[in-house]
Amino acid sequence: RDKNFYNDLARRYGYEAEAIEIQDLYLSGRKDEAAAKVPVDFLRKSHLVGPRSYLKERIGAFKEAGVTVLNVNPVGPDPVRTIEQFRELLDG
Repeated sequence: RDKNFYNDLARRYGYEAEAIEIQDLYLSGRKDEAAAKVPVDFLRKSHLVGPRSYLKERIGAFKEAGVTVLNVNPVGPDPVRTIEQFRELLDG
C-alpha cells in the first residue's frame, strides 16, 4: 500500500482522494470498480492513447509547449509497429 508508483503519481497530480479510493477498491479485489474510477482527466494528462487525430493534436501541443523528449512505452501485440506509427505522427 505504501509503495505504489502510480498511486503516488496520481496524488502528485492532484488526485489524492481518487488514488485512495482506487487503491482501496483494488486491494479489496474489486479491480473492475477500481479501473472505472480512474479519472479521464488523469489519463489525458499522463498517457497518449486514442485515435491518430487525437495523438497528433496532443503531440503538437507538447511541441508548442517546448517539450523535446517524450518517453514512449508501447503496449500491445506489436510494439515495434506502434513505435513506427508514433514516429510517423512525429514526422508528419
